Amino acid sequence: MPTTYTPRLMSQTEGPWTVERLLNWTRGYFERKQIDSPRLCAELLVAHVLNVSRIKLYTDYQRPLSEQDLVTLRALVKRAGDDEPIAYLTGRAHFFNLELVVTPDVLIPRPDTETLVEQALKVIRGVLGFESPRILDLCTGSGCIAIALASNHKTAQVTATDVSEKALAVAAQNVEKCGVADRVALAPPGDLYEALKDQADPSPYDLITANPPYIATHQMQSLPRNVRDYEPHLALDGGPDGLAPHRRILAGAIERVRSGGRVLMEIAFDQHDAALEMAAGFPAFTDPKVLRDYAGQPRVLMVTRS
Repeated sequence: MPTTYTPRLMSQTEGPWTVERLLNWTRGYFERKQIDSPRLCAELLVAHVLNVSRIKLYTDYQRPLSEQDLVTLRALVKRAGDDEPIAYLTGRAHFFNLELVVTPDVLIPRPDTETLVEQALKVIRGVLGFESPRILDLCTGSGCIAIALASNHKTAQVTATDVSEKALAVAAQNVEKCGVADRVALAPPGDLYEALKDQADPSPYDLITANPPYIATHQMQSLPRNVRDYEPHLALDGGPDGLAPHRRILAGAIERVRSGGRVLMEIAFDQHDAALEMAAGFPAFTDPKVLRDYAGQPRVLMVTRS
């Protein structure tokens, strides 16, 4: 079996390059390259090239690919074998039952971040006074948090900000794609609250959410290659201890969130104690909690405005 992706050079006596044959070969190639979820990655790339759903692959198992499709697929598989993320190769990622556009200008939405959305929805559905919440989503990136909240709470009004103009362009695509343009407003590019300086309605928010950069600077080079070499460092590097953006968010939130409102921020799995210690330095906020994801790892810091 060859170690590079060259299906057209294999013997034609083995038959045409059907969907089934390509899925099996590509899965094996990804296994040898130690790519996570090799079968899923193979399905995503073949479905992308054929412009069909993954389910459709299994109803067209014996469909042969054209030479042009093979050329396209071969190039994508080679890039995936070099650790380029599948989401960037296909331009799509799934988050909270939404299909979102992604590019290398934004972080790839991850299941871990769904914990923040779930906890925010639990607050606005279960606490009196949050029936029609005004939400501020900082560091919005692809817009995944803002859009998921608006999609799952039909009276929520969300303002989303990001320092990156390119990230906001991706978020704008997703706002339109997901049909929430009437309830998700994208602020002009700006660093955290600076993006709101020309805001017409300065009244406090009920909730502030954020997935800010939280990787300590000294840990950046030890990240997996598919993150370190491909995802935007601007959205990863959280300063000396990984919590520099979180401090700035809490400092600014004192005037931006109403009494009884909440601030929810994603943190790294090893920042539990440091996050609580940081929150204790802001007496305007009470009841700090670190909420865990489905794997039992610390994932979200939540505080309440006194």
